[in-house]
Amino acid sequence: MARIPVVDDDTTVREVVVSYLRAAGHDVVEVGDGESALVEAAAGAIDLVVLDLMLPGIDGLEVCRQLTERDDVPVIMLSAPGSETDRVVGLQRGADDYVTKPFSPRELVLRVDGLLRRAVERATPAVELVDGDPVVHTGRHEATLAGEVLALTSREFDLLRFLLANPDVAFSREELLQRVWGWSFGDQSTVTVHVRRLREKVEKDPTRPTRLVTVWGVGYRWEAAS
Repeated sequence: MARIPVVDDDTTVREVVVSYLRAAGHDVVEVGDGESALVEAAAGAIDLVVLDLMLPGIDGLEVCRQLTERDDVPVIMLSAPGSETDRVVGLQRGADDYVTKPFSPRELVLRVDGLLRRAVERATPAVELVDGDPVVHTGRHEATLAGEVLALTSREFDLLRFLLANPDVAFSREELLQRVWGWSFGDQSTVTVHVRRLREKVEKDPTRPTRLVTVWGVGYRWEAAS
């Protein structure tokens, strides 16, 4: 059982999401605004947050930023149909997933369970993946570059860990969605966003990547250290 605040000022949406997550066996708390969400998070341990983008007072983006900076808690953001910019900003603030309204509650439950499962998998066993630089320490859920700890979101860490474990293999965006984050559905542009952000943190020149390279017509590949 995971403790999950569902933060949305739309009572109908909140009630539907809560009912499905409770049916899946989770301990769910209803929250109607951003300030209350931060209070709830500070009051006790939480395992994941379902968070609406548009909230009264403190908006969802700011709530997401504070939550992930403080506890690195997984966050699934909800929003009305909008531009790619909204999705990108949400991911940049630390969100692990992004669902556009209207959505299938069953799909949302699957995404929640997938994020929770990966959080458990990251905890054990402890393994160190070394391929020159960077180095991934799975037990500590930490990656270093030139001895310095990289500031990675949980999804960026999962992507880097997977790529280092599978060097010199080209993966399509669809394959990365499935094998890194366990999704059989989803917006493939999510992969593009996280590849770009990861390059900014591990490449000397992100505009001319030498480790996380694009394989035209396929997807991406991690170049093993020579």
